[in-house]
Amino acid sequence: MIVYACIPARYGSTRFPAKVLAKDTGQFLIQHTWQQACKAKLPARVIIAADDQRIVAAAQSFGADCIMTSPDCPSGTDRIAEVIAELDVDIVVNLQADEPEIDPANIDMVAKLLIDNPDCPMATLAAEFQDTSQISDPNIVKVIVTSHESRATGHEPARAIYFSRSVIPYDRDKSGVGNIKNYLRHLGIYAYRKDFLLKFTKLPQTPLEKIEKLEQLRAIENGFDILVGKVEHTCDGIDTPQQYAEFVKRYKRNI
Repeated sequence: MIVYACIPARYGSTRFPAKVLAKDTGQFLIQHTWQQACKAKLPARVIIAADDQRIVAAAQSFGADCIMTSPDCPSGTDRIAEVIAELDVDIVVNLQADEPEIDPANIDMVAKLLIDNPDCPMATLAAEFQDTSQISDPNIVKVIVTSHESRATGHEPARAIYFSRSVIPYDRDKSGVGNIKNYLRHLGIYAYRKDFLLKFTKLPQTPLEKIEKLEQLRAIENGFDILVGKVEHTCDGIDTPQQYAEFVKRYKRNI
């Protein structure tokens, strides 16, 4: 099985313009993410899929494999599909450019879910919540999976039932959020089989996808399984200048 990791990188960002090229640590934000991806064991190649020549120039400056894509790609997933369409690869891991603290082991884990389960076209990761207040946050996606028991024993991997920005499950007795152990936080990393990714990106957006603004619901609404692996290490993506400033502080404390 040939595994690649691909990092879609968009120059424009509503809340934090050009964030992937922020360089307050002495390295580009996307460079940190790329370096973490390169530490993963399974990907034979780590590719940055860029929509702007400025990202390409930055990637070349630190030696990354970078491919320019159409600026008209509607999503990072479409950008990756454009990159891998002509490449000899079996499994592609999609990781966000704004996650400089991603655990390389998570990249390997999501790829291995597809390697070990040849009947499934797509996989992702989730983790337990550490803070009850996050469960109600619509910016943090929740996922419901098939079986807590199978996750705990490590036998049959869990499969996604639904993803939502809302509180799921809704605890009626607690008027919303119940025991924190009943909730899983979805992490924005995916693995796809190449043929499925090319098919998936040609499917029209589905009703629930449009309502929740969650692309993965397109797969569920079309009847495709999504494996969900549970991990311990989570890291927040960087969406705002404030979050980036906190990352810079953490980085400088640790060097």
